[in-house]
Amino acid sequence: MDYDVLVVGGGAAGLSAALVLTRARRKVLVADAGSPRNAPASHMHGFLSRDGLPPAELLSLGRKEVEGYGGEITAGTVTELVPAGSSGFWALLSDGRRVSTRHVLVATGLKDELPDVPGLADRWARDVLHCPYCHGYEVRDQQLGVLGGSPETVRYAQIVRQWAKDVVLFVPAGFLTTLQRSELVARSIGLVEGNVSRILVEDDHLHGIEMEDNRVILRDALFVPPRFVPNNDLLVGLGCDIDETGWAVKDGTGRTAVQGVWIAGNVANPRAQVITAAGEGSAAAIAINAELVGLDIRSAVKAFNMGF
Repeated sequence: MDYDVLVVGGGAAGLSAALVLTRARRKVLVADAGSPRNAPASHMHGFLSRDGLPPAELLSLGRKEVEGYGGEITAGTVTELVPAGSSGFWALLSDGRRVSTRHVLVATGLKDELPDVPGLADRWARDVLHCPYCHGYEVRDQQLGVLGGSPETVRYAQIVRQWAKDVVLFVPAGFLTTLQRSELVARSIGLVEGNVSRILVEDDHLHGIEMEDNRVILRDALFVPPRFVPNNDLLVGLGCDIDETGWAVKDGTGRTAVQGVWIAGNVANPRAQVITAAGEGSAAAIAINAELVGLDIRSAVKAFNMGF
């Protein structure tokens, strides 16, 4: 067996798990594609003792810590993952290597699918934002917008209102209920009904939102709840249970329905911030090691009995 644990994904969840497992003296390989979800962001926030740290710096520190305890990190992806009977799994890496592992932790994250509005993607994680808890303080008291279109975005606009008095919700005509409209007006949240045409930028800063009828609403930042799409092809291929919304099913420790397969972070929890994902990785690692200890005990007892 090449490794005790293969960690697929080298973000906060994967590296946190690898750190715990390497400190538990497990042989660990982390396969990292090098494309973290928060790469466009200049800083991350809400992570105790790491507030304001660039995401790339956090990952660099994490890799050094894992390698310092003997963990191995390889650049690339896992292209294939198949069960190897009761002994674990075979994994094919993008560099052509084939490795075996007793357990697998999948921490491959998710993709943010944005509305098809010209200019929106170019400003992503700069002044087009998705998480008020991550970025709201940095744009506090500015002219803020929220791009609506789903029932959740109305409540989302009410949350964004916590950081600024001047908030405008952009929604399709006829979208709001009477109750929603009254709640928004009660908190002085502006309403712009119609279809957004494009994002306007001046001097490399968001300037305004242009509507299809040529109205321009000046805004400093725009919050856009994206559609979350999990990177769960490996989990689907292994036969892990997927719920009706498309997310892999796990227990409180990250265990899936497939023996030896665990998940942590955004691949299973779209709401997990960096600190949450790191915690999930740590919790999964502790559970994985406990299960490996159980396997070690059974192997030792079997070997002992065969000696007599």
